[in-house]
Amino acid sequence: MNRFLRLSIFGIMAIFLSCVFSAGEVFAASKLVKIDGSSTVFPITEAVAEEFQKQYSGIKVMVGISGTGGGFKRFGRGETDISDASRPIKPKEVDLAKENNIKYIELPVAYDGLSVIVNPKNTWVDYLTVKELKKLWEPSSQGVITKWSQIREGFPDKEIRLFGPGTDSGTFDYFTEVICGKSAASRGDYTASEDDNVLVEGIASDTQALGYFGLAYYEQNKDKLKIVPIDDENDANGIGPITPSLKSVMDDTYQPLARPIFIYVSTKAAEKDEVKKFVEFYLKNAKDLVTEVGYIPLSDESYKAALERFQKRITGSVFGRKGATVGVKMEELLRMER
Repeated sequence: MNRFLRLSIFGIMAIFLSCVFSAGEVFAASKLVKIDGSSTVFPITEAVAEEFQKQYSGIKVMVGISGTGGGFKRFGRGETDISDASRPIKPKEVDLAKENNIKYIELPVAYDGLSVIVNPKNTWVDYLTVKELKKLWEPSSQGVITKWSQIREGFPDKEIRLFGPGTDSGTFDYFTEVICGKSAASRGDYTASEDDNVLVEGIASDTQALGYFGLAYYEQNKDKLKIVPIDDENDANGIGPITPSLKSVMDDTYQPLARPIFIYVSTKAAEKDEVKKFVEFYLKNAKDLVTEVGYIPLSDESYKAALERFQKRITGSVFGRKGATVGVKMEELLRMER
């Protein structure tokens, strides 16, 4: 059984156990690190947790998948130690944390390329433009843009069936921000799930489907999915449609759907030995584990700067209260704080 399949199974278990935590049950471990949040970041965090527990057998790490927004709600109420996030923290989430005296350290852990996906039996789509994606997903398209032929001349007169992240997902927030022009501005008549594996299976079983989710979920299911190159229609680069990959995300040509992803650590939790050990292990080992589960690692300089940020307990977000930023390079943002 490969690591990614094991992680999916662990994810189901983690969701169940997170309910146990909420009910106030005591988990039979000497020390416990509680994490919740993004399904996109989950494979990385769970891979780190798996390796960490081999070295620190007396510490249990539990990772839930309630989506970035759901994770920040729990984090802002002080229910978790660490929050996985596929976008920067939002102003309303900052305010919730402040209300509950939760200070946090923002730590980038990887880059991700959002992937637009269709069924392998889709023979008509060889690329899509950002304008076409907006036409398909913007709120005014609900109940109006329902067939492939309405997206581009020459596409078949067949119904489009859409799949995408739920509204608690950071992937949903980022996609709508950069494609539709405003966070959470999306049509609502699509199959939504916070679990990317549900989206994978939905698209894989429907020849007329289209959806989007993180690159790693495509990489682990590429035998039953078809990835769609995206043209940002920026004449300055003259490149045309680009497929997300390690190279295209790192060299900044896959835009606007490339982004950094994060963990957020509460400063109170960071004082606990088990959390301190886990976060330091995470940042020191992330580069190899990020690659193993299909994401794009940060530079060595970025991981070093993130570790320094954690050890110095530098709180707040390098994004201020601005949220998602297109084309951002973590190296530059972290360097400004050193």
